[in-house]
Amino acid sequence: MKTTLLKSEDYARSPWKNGGGIFTDIADAHRAESVKDWDSLLWRFATTPIVAPGPFSHMPGIDRLQMVVGGRGLVLKSPTEEFDEREPFTTVRFTGELEIVTRLEEGRVEVVNLMGRRGAVALELEALKEPGERRLSAGTHLIYAARGDCTIRLEGTDFSISHENTLKVELTGASTLALVSGLAVLGSIQIVG
Repeated sequence: MKTTLLKSEDYARSPWKNGGGIFTDIADAHRAESVKDWDSLLWRFATTPIVAPGPFSHMPGIDRLQMVVGGRGLVLKSPTEEFDEREPFTTVRFTGELEIVTRLEEGRVEVVNLMGRRGAVALELEALKEPGERRLSAGTHLIYAARGDCTIRLEGTDFSISHENTLKVELTGASTLALVSGLAVLGSIQIVG
């Protein structure tokens, strides 16, 4: 097990692919020996504010998971379906090819995005709201302190994570994660291709 504390003051800020806003890049991975751009992206864990209704970036070949962590009332609309994120800490999953426009029913929101190259990675995104254990598989796991400080336990060791910081956990085998206190968002990435 390898753990790395990612501090909020070190996060990179970059424009959305469509230029409509700015996201905070917490952690990402790109194809080896490639220029770090949208075409070489394997996965990205990021936060972004959504302050006005508008279209999402078109991202062919990318699967996306999203969760509201600040504010409430977000709805994503596509030509064929609607994704309801009105309640915070609800995960929605959609493809980057889908034409999506946001609707804000109660003003600005802050979201966590986990996106990954289809066929190369498998993704999961969940809110850890109640103390308790969950099994982690081999892969990369990101525990983000989305609302205040939190404490988690991994293999008998407690880790305190300050608000908006992230603990990156790289596992070569299965392990157990326990939320001890607070609230956290867990993003999990497994390389599959």
